[in-house]
Amino acid sequence: MKLKSLCGGELPSALLFDLDGTLLDSAPDLATAVDRMLLDLQFAPAGIERVRKWVGDGARQLVSEALQFAQAEISDRAVDAALEIYQMHYAVCCTERSELFAAVVPTLQWFHTRGIPMACVTNKGARFTESLIAHFQLHEFLTVIVSGDTLPQRKPNPQPLLFACEQLQAEPRRALMIGDSRNDVLAARAAKMPVVCVDYGYNHGRSIALEQPDLIIASLLDLTV
Repeated sequence: MKLKSLCGGELPSALLFDLDGTLLDSAPDLATAVDRMLLDLQFAPAGIERVRKWVGDGARQLVSEALQFAQAEISDRAVDAALEIYQMHYAVCCTERSELFAAVVPTLQWFHTRGIPMACVTNKGARFTESLIAHFQLHEFLTVIVSGDTLPQRKPNPQPLLFACEQLQAEPRRALMIGDSRNDVLAARAAKMPVVCVDYGYNHGRSIALEQPDLIIASLLDLTV
């Protein structure tokens, strides 16, 4: 098993999963909220393909990217106001078109039956992370949730990963980060933790191979073989 080669010949003591682009294809609903925000501010919509490239650094950065695209004011005050509009729309639509990637549930079930604790570590705010985890009934598997506002730091800072390991009572070097972006790789490297990336995620429009994770997979089920 490729996975064992990353963890000293054994299965990892814990798994940390990113959310957007790794477990969840959330771009359709993120794009809806962004475009509704832009329309409310009397700008043209950005569209889903642009929004996909902006996902991963939290809602504030997503809104900032959208305002830059619209050539709008991007002062702190302007971003705060736009963020409030964006969050209002996303609260309504965040589960309308988002879907789990096909391999997510069977993969989580496979590790769950083997007693391996799992966490979600994301830069998405807790309000929406908790809503999505509940909507897709993942709490049974993901017993620890570290959101973008759980700690003062977010990925690529390693603290969210280290905090998740502490909650799961796992040594970071024997745990595994699974994500789709540069932030996931940088955070794992700083936490001295092996990292696997899926090749179908967002990563700001860049090939994930450029980030040099320890392993690139096409499906989460590749972790179980």
